[in-house]
Amino acid sequence: MLLGKVVGTIWATKKYLTLDSYKLQFVQPLNSKLEKTGEPFIAVDTIGAGPGEVIFYATSSEAVLAMDVEMAPVDASIVGIIDSINTEN
Repeated sequence: MLLGKVVGTIWATKKYLTLDSYKLQFVQPLNSKLEKTGEPFIAVDTIGAGPGEVIFYATSSEAVLAMDVEMAPVDASIVGIIDSINTEN
Protein backbone atom coordinates (compact mmCIF):
# COMPACT_ATOMS: atom_id res chain seq x y z
CA MET A 1 0.00 0.00 0.00
CA LEU A 2 1.05 3.56 -0.68
CA LEU A 3 0.40 7.03 0.75
CA GLY A 4 -1.52 9.74 -1.05
CA LYS A 5 -3.72 12.78 -0.60
CA VAL A 6 -7.12 13.31 -2.18
CA VAL A 7 -6.81 16.52 -4.19
CA GLY A 8 -10.11 16.42 -6.04
CA THR A 9 -13.24 14.53 -6.95
CA ILE A 10 -13.90 13.21 -10.45
CA TRP A 11 -17.48 13.46 -11.71
CA ALA A 12 -18.33 10.98 -14.46
CA THR A 13 -21.91 10.75 -15.70
CA LYS A 14 -21.04 7.69 -17.78
CA LYS A 15 -18.69 4.98 -16.56
CA TYR A 16 -18.19 1.23 -16.71
CA LEU A 17 -21.07 -0.63 -15.01
CA THR A 18 -18.99 -2.09 -12.15
CA LEU A 19 -17.87 1.43 -11.19
CA ASP A 20 -21.39 2.88 -10.86
CA SER A 21 -21.58 2.65 -7.06
CA TYR A 22 -18.11 4.13 -6.47
CA LYS A 23 -16.79 7.70 -6.31
CA LEU A 24 -13.68 8.51 -8.30
CA GLN A 25 -11.05 10.67 -6.61
CA PHE A 26 -7.99 12.52 -7.89
CA VAL A 27 -5.02 11.41 -5.74
CA GLN A 28 -1.56 12.97 -5.32
CA PRO A 29 1.05 10.35 -4.31
CA LEU A 30 3.07 11.21 -1.18
CA ASN A 31 6.33 9.95 0.31
CA SER A 32 6.88 9.05 3.98
CA LYS A 33 7.46 12.74 4.78
CA LEU A 34 4.07 13.55 3.18
CA GLU A 35 5.80 15.37 0.30
CA LYS A 36 4.38 15.17 -3.23
CA THR A 37 5.90 12.50 -5.47
CA GLY A 38 4.91 11.64 -9.01
CA GLU A 39 1.84 12.69 -10.93
CA PRO A 40 -1.74 12.72 -9.61
CA PHE A 41 -4.00 9.89 -10.78
CA ILE A 42 -7.62 8.72 -10.59
CA ALA A 43 -8.53 6.14 -7.94
CA VAL A 44 -11.75 4.34 -7.02
CA ASP A 45 -12.85 5.41 -3.53
CA THR A 46 -13.98 2.32 -1.59
CA ILE A 47 -14.21 4.00 1.83
CA GLY A 48 -15.62 7.52 1.43
CA ALA A 49 -12.52 9.73 1.55
CA GLY A 50 -12.80 13.43 0.84
CA PRO A 51 -10.64 16.20 -0.59
CA GLY A 52 -7.66 17.08 1.62
CA GLU A 53 -7.56 13.73 3.42
CA VAL A 54 -4.35 11.70 3.57
CA ILE A 55 -5.14 8.16 2.48
CA PHE A 56 -3.52 4.85 1.65
CA TYR A 57 -4.23 3.07 -1.59
CA ALA A 58 -3.63 -0.21 -3.41
CA THR A 59 -2.57 -0.47 -7.05
CA SER A 60 -2.45 -3.05 -9.83
CA SER A 61 -4.59 -6.19 -9.58
CA GLU A 62 -4.82 -5.72 -5.78
CA ALA A 63 -6.87 -2.55 -6.36
CA VAL A 64 -9.91 -4.64 -7.35
CA LEU A 65 -9.78 -6.70 -4.13
CA ALA A 66 -11.22 -3.76 -2.15
CA MET A 67 -14.30 -3.66 -4.36
CA ASP A 68 -17.52 -5.71 -4.17
CA VAL A 69 -16.91 -7.14 -7.65
CA GLU A 70 -14.72 -9.90 -9.04
CA MET A 71 -13.26 -7.84 -11.85
CA ALA A 72 -13.23 -4.17 -12.83
CA PRO A 73 -11.06 -1.88 -14.98
CA VAL A 74 -9.28 -0.32 -11.98
CA ASP A 75 -5.61 0.61 -11.49
CA ALA A 76 -5.90 2.13 -7.98
CA SER A 77 -8.32 1.96 -5.03
CA ILE A 78 -8.41 4.07 -1.89
CA VAL A 79 -8.56 1.59 0.99
CA GLY A 80 -8.03 3.72 4.12
CA ILE A 81 -7.99 7.21 5.61
CA ILE A 82 -4.95 8.06 7.74
CA ASP A 83 -5.65 9.80 11.06
CA SER A 84 -2.02 10.14 12.17
CA ILE A 85 1.48 8.87 11.43
CA ASN A 86 4.11 8.37 14.13
CA THR A 87 7.67 7.66 13.02
CA GLU A 88 11.06 7.56 14.68
CA ASN A 89 13.56 10.16 13.44
